[in-house]
Amino acid sequence: MTDPVKLDIMSDPICPWCYIGKAHLDRALAAAPDHPFVIEWHPFQLNPDMPAGGMDRRAYLEGKFGGKEGAVKAYAPVVEHAEAAGLKINFEGMQRTPNTLNAHRLIHWAGIEGRQTAAVSALFKAYFVDTRDIGDAEVLADIADSIEMDASVVTRLLATDEDMQNIRDRDAHSRSMGVNSVPTFIVGGKHAVPGAQPPELWAKVIQEVSGA
Repeated sequence: MTDPVKLDIMSDPICPWCYIGKAHLDRALAAAPDHPFVIEWHPFQLNPDMPAGGMDRRAYLEGKFGGKEGAVKAYAPVVEHAEAAGLKINFEGMQRTPNTLNAHRLIHWAGIEGRQTAAVSALFKAYFVDTRDIGDAEVLADIADSIEMDASVVTRLLATDEDMQNIRDRDAHSRSMGVNSVPTFIVGGKHAVPGAQPPELWAKVIQEVSGA
């Protein structure tokens, strides 16, 4: 029996590369059901200065990438890699880019209940497939309900500033450790694996950490 190996993942629920990276990792884990990884998700906001209510997605993208052409060019490889990973991303349906602080709070609370990966999966689906506003408290409560968390407790917590500073501090800690893009995977507290790596790479990593 291989000893458990911690796999820390820095991610943001609105990051398409995080969505793709998780799909690749999931495929590798499914192919190695006795893998030793114990997974924990950590907050990293792509847009920590995003207004609390989010903003119009087109305005956000054109501001970030210097106009419409820049945005289209930046997202072309995302579309290509998503399709290769068997993922559908409904870019046309996305109206707003949310602030993800509350989504990260939900992931944190889900972790306390052992539902963290389920929360991450549900947030990715809500944002990229169903084009829901995952900055909205009602949407987050609905997502909580869908993964068997108590939606009324989540609604009550979201109305407070509970764990907000915790999320900001953990985000800042990752940046201070040199993490400047997501997804970033830390294997066994030592080895950083940046980016949406293919399942083949994860198969090798699993083999190495399993001592196979």
